[in-house]
Amino acid sequence: MTDDHARTGVPEAAGRRPLSRKTLLKAALVALPLPALIGGGAALARDHRPSDGPLPPTPFCDDGDDPTPPQIEGPYFKPASPERASLLEPGTRGTRLTVAGYVFGTGCRPVAHALLDFWQADASGAYDNTGFRLRGHQYTDARGGFMLTTIVPGLYPGRTRHLHVKVQAPGGPLLTTQLYFPGEPRNNTDPIFNAALLMNVRQAGPAKEATFDFVVDPGGGPRG
Repeated sequence: MTDDHARTGVPEAAGRRPLSRKTLLKAALVALPLPALIGGGAALARDHRPSDGPLPPTPFCDDGDDPTPPQIEGPYFKPASPERASLLEPGTRGTRLTVAGYVFGTGCRPVAHALLDFWQADASGAYDNTGFRLRGHQYTDARGGFMLTTIVPGLYPGRTRHLHVKVQAPGGPLLTTQLYFPGEPRNNTDPIFNAALLMNVRQAGPAKEATFDFVVDPGGGPRG
């Protein structure tokens, strides 16, 4: 019997991957589907490898797992961003991108009302340092789900394509990290890049859709 069997009590079907607590939990979460969750299946974002092959996925949300890896904030963060789930504004140019997923605590429970604060470069690789273009924060819903509508960020010298994000469970410590795109040539040369932070990305007509699930320290605050 595998460790997953011991945790879930679900027998492993012949030739099939055993069901983890996380997978069962996600199946229950999507009983009332999160509109933004790409694909609509019962598997979490990290139940699938990124679309460019055998790079290691972000760690599973199982008991005893490490939280999502932190990364440097960088020089372009600005506090007091507007609360909004869409960073698109009139005149925003670039390939539309939707990022959806869940925030979990390290005990594999979804975290309701977790803060997510996103910021990124525009399609030309520039950050808005005077206003709040392509900056915004939001909170997870009662099931720990979130959705971000934005554009694919452009490239600038020294970095691969990425999104910045801060994530915090109510009463928990603040996680600052970055999300990455599979298949980017600069993933191999960016010294900050971490394959554990690759999103699952697919083409959806002229746009792109991505999924990612965060695992954070829930602290002592309320949990979903």
